Amino acid sequence: MSNRKTISPISSAKFLAVLGVLIGFLCGLFYSVGGFLIDALVSMEFLSSGTYGTPGLSYGTLLAFGALIGMPLLLGAAGFLLGLVAGLLFNGCLKGINGLQGFFNKK
Repeated sequence: MSNRKTISPISSAKFLAVLGVLIGFLCGLFYSVGGFLIDALVSMEFLSSGTYGTPGLSYGTLLAFGALIGMPLLLGAAGFLLGLVAGLLFNGCLKGINGLQGFFNKK
């Protein structure tokens, strides 16, 4: 096995960006569909508008579907920055312990 001294911060950033986009899409899907269902049920008067704090179907419902675009963008950007910083910090820490293989072989 080779004694790897560093990882690529860009690769780490890309991985966490893709992961952030996927998680953001799932969160946006739950937010937009869940909000639509609540607003639809309030509009049909199955639920009380006072309890849920919504007037029913409105422009807010339409804007909630913007979460399908907004959340993946925000979480993807945050994942990219976090991956970049984590990769750089990881490389900095590996210099002090002589690589991963050296870290696991120490007794």
